[in-house]
Amino acid sequence: MTLYQNKKVVAIGGGHGLGRMLAALKVFGANATGIVTTTDNGGSTGRIRHCQGGIAWGDTRNCINQLITEPSISSMMFEYRFKGAGELDGHNLGNLMLTALDHLSVRPLEAINLIRSMLKVDVNIVPMSEHPSDLKALSMDGKWVTGETSVDEMQQDLRRLDLEPEVPATREGVIALSEADAIILGPGSFLTSIMPPLLLPELGQAIENNRHAKLIFVENLSPEYGPAGRMTLRQKLEWCERACHGRKIDVVLGDEAHADLDSDWNCVTRDLASPNRDWRHDRVKLRKAIEEQLSN
Repeated sequence: MTLYQNKKVVAIGGGHGLGRMLAALKVFGANATGIVTTTDNGGSTGRIRHCQGGIAWGDTRNCINQLITEPSISSMMFEYRFKGAGELDGHNLGNLMLTALDHLSVRPLEAINLIRSMLKVDVNIVPMSEHPSDLKALSMDGKWVTGETSVDEMQQDLRRLDLEPEVPATREGVIALSEADAIILGPGSFLTSIMPPLLLPELGQAIENNRHAKLIFVENLSPEYGPAGRMTLRQKLEWCERACHGRKIDVVLGDEAHADLDSDWNCVTRDLASPNRDWRHDRVKLRKAIEEQLSN
């Protein structure tokens, strides 16, 4: 219990991966913070952004869904997805609620906090930025591709990744990183979930400045596809460190040993897979592995 009260943990990413991590860390309550990617342009989120503007809400909604501990009419509403013909088909009511609150509120963060309060979610959830931006990638042949879905479908490897337009990071995200005892990158889609927040200079600088925190990279349990799937683990770690102004990753946490990386990184091997779905992290195993690193 003392660990949960005295240590602050920040996890960075998007969608299912970050949601899984935050669900593992929910015992930390308000001492846990998720910094969420806001660049998605696919599915219900992409359709809303196309006609209403604003940041992408899908990853935030997914994280909140995984943190709901008390099923209620409110949580059923938030998770409801419309079916049938017409404009509403495929839209998630949670996305629409967050969009409406964004239009009514002074800040997107206020919209998130209202939903968190309604659904009794203690873990802090902070968008990487409160200003809309898209992911863009430069291919090896010098062509730019814009949008997460397009980046995922690239046939060529990437030369670099950027945000368009450049936007400021959320102040609360910077503060959370500066106060953290552990900063966790992943699991999740490397190029479209983990990297976008790190492309914000203020967040990368905050990680670099906090030498007290243990910087932990959590590997995926299943292979990725597209350009991220063609990257080696070494390349991913180097991309993260470059975005964090050269800050060295302290621990690489995964379920397989990496003899080729041991001379450059502290690779810790643990069984992290869910017993019934080996492609998904088990919440309890993940929590214990993070606690172990906080205690060392």
